[in-house]
Amino acid sequence: MWIERWEPEDERFWKEEGGERVARRNLAFSVLSEHIGFSVWSLWSVMVLFMGPEYGIDAAGKFFLVSMATLVGGVVRVPYTFAVARFGGRAWTVIAASLLLVPTVAAFVVMEPGTSYTAFMVCALLTGVGGGNFASSMTNINAFFPLREKGWALGLNAGGGNIGVPVVQLVGLAVIGASGGPRVVLGIYIPFILLSVLCAARYMDSISSVRNDTGAAKAAVREGHTWVMALLYVGTFGSFIGYSFAFGLVLQTQFGRTPLEAAQLTFIGPLLGSLIRPVGGRLADRFGGARITLGNFLAMAVATGAVVIASVRESLPLFVGAFIALFVLTGLGNGSTYKMIPGIFQAKGEALGLTGEAAAAHGRRLSGAAMGLIGAIGAVGGLGINLALRQSFQEVGSGTGAYLAFLAFYGVCAGVTWAVYLRRRPAAGRRVPGTDTEAEPRLGYAEV
Repeated sequence: MWIERWEPEDERFWKEEGGERVARRNLAFSVLSEHIGFSVWSLWSVMVLFMGPEYGIDAAGKFFLVSMATLVGGVVRVPYTFAVARFGGRAWTVIAASLLLVPTVAAFVVMEPGTSYTAFMVCALLTGVGGGNFASSMTNINAFFPLREKGWALGLNAGGGNIGVPVVQLVGLAVIGASGGPRVVLGIYIPFILLSVLCAARYMDSISSVRNDTGAAKAAVREGHTWVMALLYVGTFGSFIGYSFAFGLVLQTQFGRTPLEAAQLTFIGPLLGSLIRPVGGRLADRFGGARITLGNFLAMAVATGAVVIASVRESLPLFVGAFIALFVLTGLGNGSTYKMIPGIFQAKGEALGLTGEAAAAHGRRLSGAAMGLIGAIGAVGGLGINLALRQSFQEVGSGTGAYLAFLAFYGVCAGVTWAVYLRRRPAAGRRVPGTDTEAEPRLGYAEV
């Protein structure tokens, strides 16, 4: 149904007039749809485990398949963001969930030895629509919740969706363990896609006040913070999705694991990273997203250093342990970075002299426009992960060179987070209202 009046910042509306109940119901079914979307998006991280020598595709070719799924999943996030306002959150969730049938059925048809690499590539590209679900879902849920709860709500929405990655990998593990084929995995998902369509149609709502605002989109593109946050989201979500798609292949290629052995380890990191994402949002709500994000990138650099050591020493236990730690940190960082976005734009509104609901409305307007772009660029970061690994394995036969590049990148992200959001700076000539004196030096956006 369409909701004409929606005022989540109003405590009476939220607590006494049922706003919270409606928001939580929409959140629950948004999570379901996004969860299935992530599973479909990451199908090829599982399909490649079934592709033995009889398929005639080497490791570089498999890395390229999962890379293309990542690429399309990032690109379609931009139009998916604007689709919520065009069609309504409920209607678009139904459409987006229905589209998941296309890549799933297509893969079911072609998934056998002798199929051309081009056919596999087309199917991998089609799974990218599952990645688009994240952008529309986050834009939709962002409109339902007040700023004070956005970190938790967006973290839960995204985390529940992210869990679709390890779940499809667990399904793949079960099927491989039972000596089943890839079509069994695909056949399991088709009825769940239909379930998510029916639930969205029956239980979700659309907010009539959510409109595509071309002015907000242009303002978000011109705003430097949009691009800074996109960079940081490449470091967190780009790492999560890139590693999720590639980890099983790395275990097979670098450490000689069988498909079953790889599948037994592949799901652990994405599962923990997904489960902890809401915790990242909660910590950001309490301590400030910038502080959590900075500490997280420093920890990611340490974990990546351990991955490099394990790669050089060819130590599988250290490699798996360090990678699992890295997955957990990507999940924490996903939650904290996404919490920062609405806070940054609300703080920008306050800097313009807006207060209360006016500042909150300014934050919702620009953050909603920015989230699609930030989410898209972050997802494309996963493409960089897979292409870097592909190149490293092609040139030197291991992923060490790629891991060193990732380590350097996390150092850059930590430096940018500190410089833009945590470094103490003067108030740049701003004067305290009612006085002739300049404001005291302030701690930028540390609380966002």
